[in-house]
Amino acid sequence: MDGATEETAATGRRLLVAVDEGDESVHALKWCLGSFAKRGGGASPLDTIILLYVRPPPPTYSVLDASGYVFSDEVAAVIDGYSKEVAEAVVEKARKLCTLYGKELGDDEHEMKVEVKVAVGDARSVICEMVDKLGADVLVMGSHGYGLFKSCR
Repeated sequence: MDGATEETAATGRRLLVAVDEGDESVHALKWCLGSFAKRGGGASPLDTIILLYVRPPPPTYSVLDASGYVFSDEVAAVIDGYSKEVAEAVVEKARKLCTLYGKELGDDEHEMKVEVKVAVGDARSVICEMVDKLGADVLVMGSHGYGLFKSCR
């Protein structure tokens, strides 16, 4: 075995799950937990679930917007604060799903390893960057029902 394969075999896989407000990401996370993730025990190593939420970039407004209203820094701060609150709520819901999954199986001795990452930017590019940056072995994400052609744009 090479070094990377030996390390993965000893520590388990790193499974990055992209989460957002939609039902599709919840379904993808449940599928990952129920069908794919290993929680360790015996000879199998513990997988790490990385929950990734990508916030939209903060709005940038000129002093006057198109309708002639004045936007202040306070308005931008309120919008950014709301975005942070949404991120916290989504991540907390996903973390609870991971905890409930372990309890449903009645296995208290092998708790699931969960990491949380929140990034800012365009979700399409940030998810790809984070897969590389975090060394994820698998990416799991919902489809939003767009189909192949719209998803590839």
